[in-house]
Amino acid sequence: MPLVKVNELLHHATENGYGVAAVNVFNYETIKWVAEAANRERIPVIIQFYPGFDKYIALKHVAAIAKDFAEKSSVPIGVHLDHSAGYEIAVSGVRDGFPSVMVDGSALPYEENMALTAAVVKTAAVFGVDVEAELGHVGSGANLDDIVNSDHYTDVKQAVEFVQCTGCGSLAVAVGNAHGAYVQTPNLDFDRIASLRSALPIPLVLHGCSDIPPEQLQESVRLGMSKFNIATEYFRACYHGVVQHGDPTEKYGDMFRLMMETSENAIDFVRGKMRLLNPNKFTF
Repeated sequence: MPLVKVNELLHHATENGYGVAAVNVFNYETIKWVAEAANRERIPVIIQFYPGFDKYIALKHVAAIAKDFAEKSSVPIGVHLDHSAGYEIAVSGVRDGFPSVMVDGSALPYEENMALTAAVVKTAAVFGVDVEAELGHVGSGANLDDIVNSDHYTDVKQAVEFVQCTGCGSLAVAVGNAHGAYVQTPNLDFDRIASLRSALPIPLVLHGCSDIPPEQLQESVRLGMSKFNIATEYFRACYHGVVQHGDPTEKYGDMFRLMMETSENAIDFVRGKMRLLNPNKFTF
């Protein structure tokens, strides 16, 4: 199957009532396991990479591996660069072959975020690359104020202006979600999600989906959220797979065997998230 444009995939998800798991990866195995889960489950997925991991593996290597799996997949797979903190990082993702990039100017004043996003959109458009932006403060799950303080949440009227002025293809929003492990169970602002969905013509993205209660994720799908970023829980599933199958007392340890045995833990985790985000049981 040809590599699928992320924005096309997200619009399809919105129209057909399912959410797309956007799973962060960092090496060949984590990419392979996500692609395998999608093909077993018969539901699309997005493979994405955080550019802060570039000290471990180069962006161009991740893009090449992920696109190869996408092109050989029997279900649609998108490939995306997550959380580029500035123009140079986002454009380096375009240069290194990512068909979709996120530019995150949410820590900047509103006008600067808008100018940064518009600049990335303009450059990316030359190469046919999709752009996700962020408005509102999706902070850290370790900081209670980032979760419960509605002053950090995305303002609906401001979001309308932001999308019109920047031309971004999708928008990550703050509605009580945060990155990493949560210090307390989040309670998403469903009224705000519904208002954003009603006001905006582009797909909505929910970051920090690890450990959000299943019923809240499913309600977000029903309200029209399209892309669900998952990293912390996936990496945890991979870790526990290694711990479960590894044996520190084994004299002749075999990394190849360990990776093969670990794979099912990771694949099963991703499949479970896909089912959760697919309440209407859509399949390809």
